[in-house]
Amino acid sequence: MRFGSRARGLAVRAGSLLVLLVLWWAVTATKVVDAQFLPGPHAVWEAFTRANSWHQLAPGVPREVRGEQNYFLWEHLIASLQRIGIGAGAAVLLGPPVGFALGTSRVVSAIVEPYLNFLRMLPPLGYIGLLIVWFGIGDTSKDWLLFLAAFPPVVIATVAGVQGVSRDRINAARSLGANRLQVITRVLFPSTLPEIIGGVRVAVGFAWTTVVAAELNNGIPGIGGLAYLAGQQLNTPLTMACIIVIGLTALALDAAIKGVGALVVPWKGKA
Repeated sequence: MRFGSRARGLAVRAGSLLVLLVLWWAVTATKVVDAQFLPGPHAVWEAFTRANSWHQLAPGVPREVRGEQNYFLWEHLIASLQRIGIGAGAAVLLGPPVGFALGTSRVVSAIVEPYLNFLRMLPPLGYIGLLIVWFGIGDTSKDWLLFLAAFPPVVIATVAGVQGVSRDRINAARSLGANRLQVITRVLFPSTLPEIIGGVRVAVGFAWTTVVAAELNNGIPGIGGLAYLAGQQLNTPLTMACIIVIGLTALALDAAIKGVGALVVPWKGKA
């Protein structure tokens, strides 16, 4: 029954994707929308294959160039994933300890939480210029931007998880002789882990949506930088190809984190 349910779910998703492609093709084929604003699926596919292959610089010019901006599209994607790995990865490592400190200490929470909420409310484009002034236009400013985008969701999810643990469980552990460290590692951490995984999903997703902002300046190689540059050059097919790759990568990242969460916290959702 579970296999049949999954098969039906995949069939529904495949059918909806097919309908979307047919509608997309119909709108562009009938020229309801100008191709400059909405290129057809074939044009986007050609831009995708061109970005992943050697091709002539221009018709009649024998010189061949490598992908787009001298990098294949998958190389742009890997460069962005590396930045996500550094920035969001640091947030995933540092966020839970800070969240535990805020969740277990009222003094620390009173001092740090206002600044955390202030940072959480700031749009990334609001401080990217300041980061460039501080760290230059290299990868350091991009890594910091992605870290600052991903850090608050992990901390807030951890705090919510810690504060949601029943006091009876904590008191029971203490009555059995557990010290503060043992309460954190044996009671609070396992109970908070599902919320931490959820916070990581939100954080990585938010950091990935920030990748274009991070790569506005000197973002080549980078899938966000390529999408921005293609848009400036009115290369709409390549822009849409980049957007599709960014979206599919986001789905893959979320599915991977969700899968890891299912392995790490298999008891979630079970009585």
